Amino acid sequence: MTPEDPEETQPLLGPPGGSAPLSRRVFLAAFAAALGPLSFGFALGYSSPAIPSLRRAASPALRLDDAAASWFGAIVTLGAAAGGVLGGWLVDRAGRKLSLLLCTVPFVVGFAVITAAQNVWMLLGGRLLTGLACGIASLVAPVYISEISYPAVRGLLGSCVQLMVVTGILLAYLAGWVLEWRWLAVLGCVPASFMLLLMCYMPETPRFLLTRQRHQEAMAAMHFLWGSEQVRAEAPAGAEHQGFHLAQLRRPGIYKPFIIGVSLMAFQQLSGINAVMFYAETIFEKAKFKDSSLASVIVGIIQVLVTALAALIMDRAGRRLLLTLSGVVMVFSTSAFGAYFRLTQGGPGNSSHVELLSPLSMEPASASVGLAWLAVGSVCLFIAGFAVGWGPIPWLLMSEIFPLHVKGVATGVCVLTNWFMAFLVTKEFSSVMEVLRPYGAFWLASAFCILSVLFTLSCVPETKGKTLEEITAHFEGR
Repeated sequence: MTPEDPEETQPLLGPPGGSAPLSRRVFLAAFAAALGPLSFGFALGYSSPAIPSLRRAASPALRLDDAAASWFGAIVTLGAAAGGVLGGWLVDRAGRKLSLLLCTVPFVVGFAVITAAQNVWMLLGGRLLTGLACGIASLVAPVYISEISYPAVRGLLGSCVQLMVVTGILLAYLAGWVLEWRWLAVLGCVPASFMLLLMCYMPETPRFLLTRQRHQEAMAAMHFLWGSEQVRAEAPAGAEHQGFHLAQLRRPGIYKPFIIGVSLMAFQQLSGINAVMFYAETIFEKAKFKDSSLASVIVGIIQVLVTALAALIMDRAGRRLLLTLSGVVMVFSTSAFGAYFRLTQGGPGNSSHVELLSPLSMEPASASVGLAWLAVGSVCLFIAGFAVGWGPIPWLLMSEIFPLHVKGVATGVCVLTNWFMAFLVTKEFSSVMEVLRPYGAFWLASAFCILSVLFTLSCVPETKGKTLEEITAHFEGR
């Protein structure tokens, strides 16, 4: 494939000659699909205001002890891992649109069960259902959006997946200030219900329809999304080879994006995002922010603003540049965070996480506050760095790099990797801190961030401005 051959570089799906679409309904369809990630973010953020409320409750009201509260927060990741596997199966068999419609059911039912909960098992069951929906939505929404988008806006619309996730988290934090946990669960049903209604009027992706030989429906979908009467309606390359077989892993067009997708998901979690978020409230309190919920809101606002900025510049700056910049920022911020823990640790035999956060008694109060502000700056810088690259881009690239006929299986493995690593990092981080001390744990995260930068520079291709078919051809060496 060469630039001099216009026939070869012409996109298989889209407006002729690369012209801009006449219709902007592609943005409406992307918004409808992104309501799934909004629900996903709300479900993740729900535990932050709900757990303190449930732990403060007095008998005979429903109350969580320490063990139950830990499971209430963590069980979502297990449900999401299962949802990733289920979503990978659904997206190829039921289609992208129907998979999004189906994921609204566990969202609504899960939050309804939490609302009506009379015991801890109902709470955990509801959280497991919402986690299952999170896993499906985190897989299907990026795929749907990437397949309905044309290259000039695919970065913008694809980045909106992560933008809606962090918006949902912030919404849960803000609503948690004024709503009791049952009413907060009622609010959680709203985005999913709205998505169910809106997606009913949106089309299936043209690429999926063409793989099912439904050419007239594909033409109608393209006209709805792009407003162009003169579109090419060829089946995407490889569409005739439906299904995934292990023997296909010998092909560079399969194993290269597979390695890249799985590695991106692993590095995203190994960056230490969950650990930093875990300590954010404590660090803000050390800097004289007495209201811990305010710390959550501040972190949420930073995430939303920087993710929105990343979405706006994604199609100009490119994926590789933003991933590299993001990784470098996280290296410096996790290193500084580790330095904070090193400077504030009590003694060589002290392994208490709480005491390790306390300033040295020999230091004056102003120095203690200054060190606390070093930590606050590190948290804010890390969150901003993560949000500009390693937050949204792994999900965006996951939806871009896989050939159509293996997309369901491949994206399912990527989502499973992400959620499994999230569970593993969250569960084992305390053990790592016991062995390496907090400063060592965060310096280890810094080392993983360095590896992520090197991996980006050596292995991750630039996909901005390319059609999905051109990206596939790149891996196949065509």
